[in-house]
Amino acid sequence: MNLLEVRELTLRFGAITAFEGVSFDVSSGELFAVIGPNGAGKSSLFNALSRVYEPDAGSVLLDGRDFLRVRRDRLAELGVARSFQNLGVFPHLTALENVLVGRHHLMRTGVVRGGLGLGSREERRHRGAAMGALEFVGLADHAGIEVQLLPYGHRKRVELARCLAMEPTLMLLDEPVAGMNAGERAEITALVRRLRDERELTVVLVEHDMGMVMEVADRIL
Repeated sequence: MNLLEVRELTLRFGAITAFEGVSFDVSSGELFAVIGPNGAGKSSLFNALSRVYEPDAGSVLLDGRDFLRVRRDRLAELGVARSFQNLGVFPHLTALENVLVGRHHLMRTGVVRGGLGLGSREERRHRGAAMGALEFVGLADHAGIEVQLLPYGHRKRVELARCLAMEPTLMLLDEPVAGMNAGERAEITALVRRLRDERELTVVLVEHDMGMVMEVADRIL
């Protein structure tokens, strides 16, 4: 069963065409990789899928729903989580607080109105889920440390934990091993594989590291 269906998607910036007529399907539970040289339009495609850009033509269906008609601020509620090539973490918050922010759409009180001082029962539930996500990525022992004090590879893991804590059905990973050394790449590669194998998530991955792509991807565009 297809979770994501992209048909004839086109994006232009004035006279410049970022990509044109792109079509593909992603099955539920599949790890689907998008590759290509610099300037091929990979990041632009990702930004269209995460609603940063509005495409000029084409359609996107998520679980049969017209994805392009959904408000950007409702994507998390639809089960879409995204990581960023350039880290999208809050440096002055702890690792745990960063992951809790990813659960904002699941909170009755809300992180904005209630800060992180949620009702006791709700707080325990969300903190437990956030700690579970940190444990999954191997950072439970770093939960109380400000992210700016963590090494780069750990900060990437915090971002993956935040995506996981959002309880998504579709995870969009934008170059998750960019800027890493060989050891860090191996660790993140293993984590990405576990996201699919153990959590049964559908993952769309943009990556330059062909070693990682060939190790984890079910199919490649």
